Amino acid sequence: MNILVVGGGGREHAICWKLNNESNVEKIYCAPGNAGISNVAQCVNIGDSDIDGLVSFAKENKIDLTIVGPEIPLVAGIVDAFEKENLKIFGPNKKCAQLEGSKAFSKEFMIRHNIPTAKYKEYTDLEKAIEEIDDFGYPVVIKADGLAAGKGVVISENRENAIKTLKEMMADKKFGSAGDKIVIEEFLTGIETSILAFVDNDSIVPMVSAKDHKKINDGETGLNTGGMGTFSPSEIYTEELAKEIKEKVLDKTLEGFQKDNLNYKGILFVGLMITENGAKVLEYNVRFGDPETQSVLFRLDTDLNKIMSAILDNNLKNIDIKYLKEEAICVMLTSRGYPEDYEKGKVITGLENLDSDIVVFHSGTKFDGDNIVTNGGRVIGITSKGSSVKEASNKVYENIKKINFEGMHYRKDIWK
Repeated sequence: MNILVVGGGGREHAICWKLNNESNVEKIYCAPGNAGISNVAQCVNIGDSDIDGLVSFAKENKIDLTIVGPEIPLVAGIVDAFEKENLKIFGPNKKCAQLEGSKAFSKEFMIRHNIPTAKYKEYTDLEKAIEEIDDFGYPVVIKADGLAAGKGVVISENRENAIKTLKEMMADKKFGSAGDKIVIEEFLTGIETSILAFVDNDSIVPMVSAKDHKKINDGETGLNTGGMGTFSPSEIYTEELAKEIKEKVLDKTLEGFQKDNLNYKGILFVGLMITENGAKVLEYNVRFGDPETQSVLFRLDTDLNKIMSAILDNNLKNIDIKYLKEEAICVMLTSRGYPEDYEKGKVITGLENLDSDIVVFHSGTKFDGDNIVTNGGRVIGITSKGSSVKEASNKVYENIKKINFEGMHYRKDIWK
């Protein structure tokens, strides 16, 4: 099987790494890929949003399966474009991808199908939003409706900050057209967690759980990021909680897809807040999470390409998906200044000195001559597994000491 993976981050590196260790996989391409991905796949200089270029490449290189990593091409309709050319592609179509592409679409879906979530209201008029902001209490959650690279959600502690945020999103266009419409939600308190699931028309099968840490600094302080590290399994994901989420969230989501004639095939990421009143959905994403994927795929024992092929054939229910008993952790090393302004091009040293049971997933790297240099806010994820998360984390943190680049930052409490 010849496989094309679309994307160039840590999630795509984890997907390529997993495929590279599987039977039935002959050749892996990745567009555009990165320095680390080049060790397990042939990187192709095509951007992940260049849908026409990707279609042409898939045709010319007789690609048997294309796997889409990031949300932007999914929301733009890459699946529809490939299917129009009778090319096999894994991911939800453009209509289904609105679950991530539009916060309003997603919230309306949840309310319509009685899926527990925070109360909310959507606005296109700035003055109306300011007039009604106090109705939600404080803190309050303000979301840009469209895609904003994981940065379009702001928690405002008071009226002054909320109004400032509304003006930045709606008037100043901080997130471009993503802020033409905004969603205001009540703030939920509890423990945040998430679950990834495989989905076809007849089944929704949750993967093993993972816990993500979003804040930039230790102790869950500082700005929100795309994720500073994950471990699997999540310590709060008990059998009782898993049963509640399956019945009240996952099963109802699948029923909603069927009732709304959404031909959903792919990965569904469900962000959750476990409140005193039970689990509530914060958001849907229509692809593997990053960096949750790095921990979850590290434990997946069944061939990923076989699971994806079964989903495309609407045969997920007949696949026995198995995971390693060992627990996993991934700690992100980031550039100074992330998630705001940061410099690129810093030489990374020490990667050749790591222990053999450490895997480095590259998120934002490239080659500069013979050197690997930083090329993003999140640079690399240091990953390992062990009999417990604590054991795995000890390995990871010992190995991080061997790595260096100017301005390197990481959290020291991912496993706690």
